[in-house]
Amino acid sequence: MGNKKTALTFIFITMLVDMIGIGIIIPVLPSLIQEISGEGLDRAVIYGMWLLSLFAAMQFLFAPLLGELSDKYGRRPLLLASLFMLSIDYLIHALAPTILWLFIGRIMAGITGASHSVATAYVADISTAEDKAKNFGIIGAAFGLGFIIGPAIGGIFGEIDVRLPFYIAAGLTFANFLLGLFFVPESLPPEKRRPLVYQKMLPGVSLVSLKKYQGILGLVFAFFLAHIAGQSLPSTWSYYTIEKFGWSEAEIGYSLMAVGIMVSIAQGFLVGKLVPIYGQKKVILVGFSLWSIGMALFGMASESWMLYAFIIPYSLGGVAGPTLQSLVSNQVPDNEQGNLQGALTGLVSITAIIGPILASTVFSFAISDSSP
Repeated sequence: MGNKKTALTFIFITMLVDMIGIGIIIPVLPSLIQEISGEGLDRAVIYGMWLLSLFAAMQFLFAPLLGELSDKYGRRPLLLASLFMLSIDYLIHALAPTILWLFIGRIMAGITGASHSVATAYVADISTAEDKAKNFGIIGAAFGLGFIIGPAIGGIFGEIDVRLPFYIAAGLTFANFLLGLFFVPESLPPEKRRPLVYQKMLPGVSLVSLKKYQGILGLVFAFFLAHIAGQSLPSTWSYYTIEKFGWSEAEIGYSLMAVGIMVSIAQGFLVGKLVPIYGQKKVILVGFSLWSIGMALFGMASESWMLYAFIIPYSLGGVAGPTLQSLVSNQVPDNEQGNLQGALTGLVSITAIIGPILASTVFSFAISDSSP
């Protein structure tokens, strides 16, 4: 029991630092793109869209391979490779003289961007069926806490120098890599590993294989729709708040910090309390309802303070995500968890290709000169 708690603590810290690095860059990415490209906000959001979509496309192509390799060789090597390449990506962003360099960095990070799928497989390895929802919620809380600390750092230091947050993100992510290298143990023992199945390494094949698990397709479809909708906020939040309310990098950072606080409460505390009382189905339905209401209200805000009020239902809806993921995970055997999480990461990558294109294209048109 003690070893499991230690392992969960280590993976929590790993994902926390990983998300701090991601959260740091969100408030300053629009300014960096505008500085490098010399374009206005309506064009900067399109560059941002393609950077997000390209990263997701690389994840879609390579996540099945990495998930399969983690079932054969263990989670730890893949997690370390992902963190190392992500630190290189941030360094490239900090030094980039042209937009092309940003795309090169995103390609490199996307190819090895297995940290989420491998981390969730790691958690599945050390969890029982009864505590998976709680443990996935703890990992979700790491994401929330990362968005408390990261955007605040990015917003504050971004007002000093737009490239400074990328140097900080590179340093933190490399420190995260070292943490994993020296302290994170392997979670998949040799007796639970399985031979490679080469067909499962192809993009999309792992998604097809999910149909053999009874009752999983409906859950996976709900997972797919939720993630398409969820891409709208990271794709356009910074651009939207700059355009509509004239927010600075610091103001963007503080708003995302508020999201992080609420999400960490929802996923790190409420999931573990609500699921045993109300069951997974009710928690998922209520969570998605609150999330949808919050997103609709964001679009209706006429004053900047309203966004903070609407963050409450949006973030509390975060209880749905880890609960749904736990429900899906419980349908799959232990020695298939890497393949499952790789498939889900591939599915998220598809939504991360589609979602930013939809949200950013609509936003760019809405603020362009050709908009009615």
